[in-house]
Amino acid sequence: MKYLYRQTLDFLLFSNVFIALCAVAQGLVTYQLLHAKPNMYVLSLLFCATLAMYNYSILLSKPKNPENSRYRRVRWIFSHYRLIIFITAAAILGIFPLLFFLSPVSIVFLFFLAFISISYNLPVFTLKGRKFSLRNIPGIKLFLIALIWALSCVLLPILQLKSQSFNVSTLDTLLLIAKRFLFVAAITVPFDIRDLYQDRTYELKTIPVVFGEKNAYLFCQFLLLLYLALLFIFNKGFDLNYLGLAVVTLLTGWLIFKSNWERNEYYYFFYLDGTLMLQCVSVYMMQTLF
Repeated sequence: MKYLYRQTLDFLLFSNVFIALCAVAQGLVTYQLLHAKPNMYVLSLLFCATLAMYNYSILLSKPKNPENSRYRRVRWIFSHYRLIIFITAAAILGIFPLLFFLSPVSIVFLFFLAFISISYNLPVFTLKGRKFSLRNIPGIKLFLIALIWALSCVLLPILQLKSQSFNVSTLDTLLLIAKRFLFVAAITVPFDIRDLYQDRTYELKTIPVVFGEKNAYLFCQFLLLLYLALLFIFNKGFDLNYLGLAVVTLLTGWLIFKSNWERNEYYYFFYLDGTLMLQCVSVYMMQTLF
C-alpha cells in the first residue's frame, strides 16, 4: 500500500500533473474573488498549457547523466521519458480545440504568454553575437515565473469574462494580478534557496545567490505581508474570501520558515506548491461552511 501511494505521488508531482491542477485551482480562485461563474474551457486550457510548459522546460534541461542526479524528480522523469513525452504531446494537442472557445483577444494574449514561457528556456535572443534566454538575465527568474502565473491565472480569465460583457474594473484587475504575483513569488524563492549552490555553479543571479539565504527568507515573508495588505484593499475589508486566503497565507509563511536545502523534494513540490491548491479549497470551504 505504501509503495502504491509513493508511486502515485511520484507520478502526480514529477509528471507535473499536480502543478497543472494547481493552475486550475488558481483560476478558480480568480473566479471566486470576482463572483463569476468559472469557464471550463479557460480552466482546461490552464491545465493543458501549464502541463505542457513545465514538461517542456524539464525535457529541455536534461542533464548529461540524469540517472546519477541527486534529485529523485530528475531520476524519475528521465526513467519515464516516453511517458513524459506522451503526456506533453497530449497536453499540447489538447490546447488547440480549446482555442475555438476563446475570444480573439484571449487567443492573442495566450500566444504572447507562450512566447514568454518558451523564451525563458530557449536562447532566442542575441546580444553582441551571444545567444541567451530570459532565464540568463540577472534576477529575472523569480519575477518572470510569478508574472506568467499571475497573467495566466488572473488576466486570461478576466479577458474572457470581458468578452462576455462581464465588467471588471482596471483597478480590481491590477490588484488581483499584483496579489497573485506576490504569492507565487513568495513560494518560488524557497526553490531558489534549495538550488542555491547549483545556481551559483550555472551563474544564475537568483535572490538567494545575490542577497544570501537568510535575507531571501525574510524577503518571502515581506512578500506575503504585502499580499495580505493588497488582499484587504481588494476585498475592501474582512470577508470570507479574505479569511480563507489569510489562513493559507499564514500557513505558507510557516512552511517557508521551516523550509531549508535539506528538505526532501516532496516538501517543495507537494507542500509549498500545494498552497496554490489549498487557497482554492480554503476559499470554497469558507463559502460552504458559512
